[in-house]
Amino acid sequence: MSYEVDVVVRGAVGQDNGVLLALGECKWGQVMEVGHLERLRGIRDLLAGRGTDVSQVRIVCSGGAGFTPELRAAEKRGEAVLVDLDRLYGGE
Repeated sequence: MSYEVDVVVRGAVGQDNGVLLALGECKWGQVMEVGHLERLRGIRDLLAGRGTDVSQVRIVCSGGAGFTPELRAAEKRGEAVLVDLDRLYGGE
């Protein structure tokens, strides 16, 4: 079984492949919702079960059409990083 992920970031921390730093999903014309976050969490957990170091991973959702209130609440709880067009082109 394989999964498609739009963004994968690894950092070299003394391992062959490095620590997994970020997993992300990008959508242009679709409002991103908690289901996107849950999918990425599932992939993170699967990778952890296979021995990948996920201790530093951040889940990133990038969206051109915005985010649901539930996903914004998850960001406030520190569960995800949301990148909209203003953040992408204007910085934080």
